Amino acid sequence: MVIDKFSSFRGELSVPGDKSISHRAVMFGSLAQGDTRIRHFLTGADCLSTIGCFRAMGIDIEQNEDEVIVHGKGIHGLSAPAKTLDVGNSGTTIRLLSGILAGQAFDSMITGDASICRRPMKRIISPLLSMHADVRSKRGNNCAPLVIHGRTLSGIHYQSPVASAQVKSCVLLAGMYADSPVSVTEPVLSRNHTEIMLKALGAEISSEGTTVTIQPDPVLTAGEILVPGDISSAAYFIAAALLTPGSELLLRNVGTNPTRYGFLRVCEAMGASIERMNETSVGEPSCDLLIRSGSLHCTEIGGVLIPTLIDELPMIAVMACFAEGTTVIRDAKELRVKESDRISVMSENLRKMGAEIEETEDGMIIHGGKPLKGTVVDSHLDHRIAMSLAVAGGLCEGPLSIRGAECVNISYPGFFEDLKRLNI
Repeated sequence: MVIDKFSSFRGELSVPGDKSISHRAVMFGSLAQGDTRIRHFLTGADCLSTIGCFRAMGIDIEQNEDEVIVHGKGIHGLSAPAKTLDVGNSGTTIRLLSGILAGQAFDSMITGDASICRRPMKRIISPLLSMHADVRSKRGNNCAPLVIHGRTLSGIHYQSPVASAQVKSCVLLAGMYADSPVSVTEPVLSRNHTEIMLKALGAEISSEGTTVTIQPDPVLTAGEILVPGDISSAAYFIAAALLTPGSELLLRNVGTNPTRYGFLRVCEAMGASIERMNETSVGEPSCDLLIRSGSLHCTEIGGVLIPTLIDELPMIAVMACFAEGTTVIRDAKELRVKESDRISVMSENLRKMGAEIEETEDGMIIHGGKPLKGTVVDSHLDHRIAMSLAVAGGLCEGPLSIRGAECVNISYPGFFEDLKRLNI
C-alpha cells in the first residue's frame, strides 16, 4: 500500500464496532440462554474467528453485515468440537476461550496462526492450573497449540502479575465453572468490558479497587447489545485530523470506557482540540468526538495510564514525532509481546523515515520536530503497526510504501477506504 501526503480531513465517520466488546458479545451470548442480538458488530478477521470457534461448538450464529444474532444454549450448552479450534490471529479469542474450555465436560485443542503460536500463554496457563484445570502447551513451550481436558474447577484468589484484561477475563470465565467464587487482583485496573457485560447478562460479579470476584454457575440471560465504536480504531483518524492542517472531523459513537480512554487523555495532555458531545453512560459509555487540527507538544506516558491505551501506543509514537519537544513512553514492556514487538518495530520503521527515537526496554524516547520522509516500511503483519504507519505516511514528505498492509483486515477491513474518503 502506497500512502501519499494528506490534504485535510473533513466530514463524519462511524468507526467499526469495538473489537474487545464484539468478541465478548459473541462469547457471552453463546453462554447465555436465548437469543442475543448484537448491533454494530466488528466484522474484522479476529471477531470472525470467535464466531467460527463457537459455531464449531454447536452454537447457531446468524450474521447480516454488522448485525449478529447468537442463539445461546447456556454456560453448559457447548458441544465438543470435531476438530482443533482455530483462532487465527486473535489473542483475545485464544485467551478468553481457554478459560471457558477449561470448565467444559469435553476435551479440546486450540491453536492459531504463526503469530499466535509465538505469543506467551503461560500467563493464562498458570492461573488455570492453580484452579486444577488440565491445560498444557502441546509443544511444551508455553505457547499454542493448547490441549485442554475439561473438568470442574476450584475457586481461587489470583494475584495477577500483569494488568491484562485477557488474563483477568480468562480466569473470571473459568470461574463460572468453579466450585466456589473466583477473584482476580491486578496491579492496576485493566479494561473492564467483561465485568460490564457479564453483569448486564445476569452474572453475580463485583469489583472493589483492582479486585474482581465472580460467583460460580451463573444463569446468563440473552439480551440486545449495541457495540460502540472502537476507540483504538478511532485513534488513527483522531491523530490524522489533529496533525493535518485545516482538518475538522466528527467521529460518531466512540466508546469512552474509562479503562480505555487513555489515548484521549494523552491527546489532551499534548494540547489537542477534541470536543466531546452527546455523551451516554448506560452500559458501555460513548460519545461523539469533534477533532480540529492544531500543534501538539511533548508529554510523558507511563504508570497506570499504560493499560488504558496499550493498543494506541504505536499511534502515539507517530504523534510524538510531529510534536514539539521530547516525548517519553515507559512502563510499556507489554508492547513487546503483542502481534509483533511493537517497541522494536515502530522504532525501526520511524527511524527509517527520519525520526529520532531511542528504544528502551519498556518504551521509547521520541525527539519530535524532525521532518519525516517517504520510504519503504514493514508492518510485520501487525494491524496496529500498519495503520499507524499509514497515518505517518500521510504526514511525511514523499510517498510511503507499507509492506503487509492487508493485515488491517484483522480489526478494520475498510480502513484505507475511510482514510481516502475523508482526506479532502
